[in-house]
Amino acid sequence: MGSDAGFDWRPIGPEQAGDWARLLAAIEAVDRQDEHFSEQDLLEEFSDPCCDFARGSIAAWAGPIMVGHCQLTTRTAADPVHEMWQWGGVHPDYRGRGLGARVLEWAEEAAVPLHRERYPGQPLALTAACLSRSAAAVALYAAHGYRESRWFHRMTRNLSAPLPEVPVLAGVEMVRFTAQRSQDARLVRNDAFRDHWGSTADTAESWAHFTTYGAFRPALSFLAYAGHEPLGIVLGQEYDASTAASGKRDFCIPLVGTRRAARGRGIASALLVRALTEAKTDGFATASLTVDADSPTGAVGIYKRLGFTVQDTWITQLKTLLDAAPADPG
Repeated sequence: MGSDAGFDWRPIGPEQAGDWARLLAAIEAVDRQDEHFSEQDLLEEFSDPCCDFARGSIAAWAGPIMVGHCQLTTRTAADPVHEMWQWGGVHPDYRGRGLGARVLEWAEEAAVPLHRERYPGQPLALTAACLSRSAAAVALYAAHGYRESRWFHRMTRNLSAPLPEVPVLAGVEMVRFTAQRSQDARLVRNDAFRDHWGSTADTAESWAHFTTYGAFRPALSFLAYAGHEPLGIVLGQEYDASTAASGKRDFCIPLVGTRRAARGRGIASALLVRALTEAKTDGFATASLTVDADSPTGAVGIYKRLGFTVQDTWITQLKTLLDAAPADPG
């Protein structure tokens, strides 16, 4: 993109992970999104098979300081629309200079060729998220033609509060995640989320990236089986940058799922109680997760019954970029 209004624009490279982490820390200090990333966390982004940093990332620089960023992530399917994810932000000291608008414009330009390579002729939309309490971000997306399409709650639980006993479910065994069980976990994840808004299946490559991420805690992740049949999963993570910032360990739960044929048996609740109990024993002070406010499985109610409360709400913003190409009459 080159120089633009006094800023230098160029793709983000691994050698800039430290600058990127400092930018995100500056954003977090003002916006209080409860998102903390170390340099190592960001370095792992470069091995994501759904990202092309050379063409699908951009940073704005004011001299030696990264002051804006945006990263695009493709999806594993266009079902029925390829909803490409964008993640971006602007340093608080540099807001009000048009950088946010420029980032959104760049994302629209960069998304189209990446999309056409993967899903030629298929419709394309860009999605992003902002906190519902961030009036400036909400207004920026609205001004650029985005519409509010979904709401997600970040929920937290203090682990010093009493936990229920780990329930015993007839015919169901809960076991710890292992590398040998990883593909069973992927099978559960893909089946459980087939009817969830905006979800596409994890490929073997994307799942391998997810389960080898440095924050992943296999010892605090569990599967439920009926005999040899996997029925449910709960996965755990811990971010060292979050611990350093808050002074307490937070047990992050990125994924809870039950296969559709096994719903209604209390499997998700049992897995969560098992994971939370182990995390408390291991010294975690809190637990957190994000859930679709309109989850088809009633997940919000499940989490509330287990002591989670809503801390923040994120709005998914969506903008259609390309409609489906017309069918070839020949």
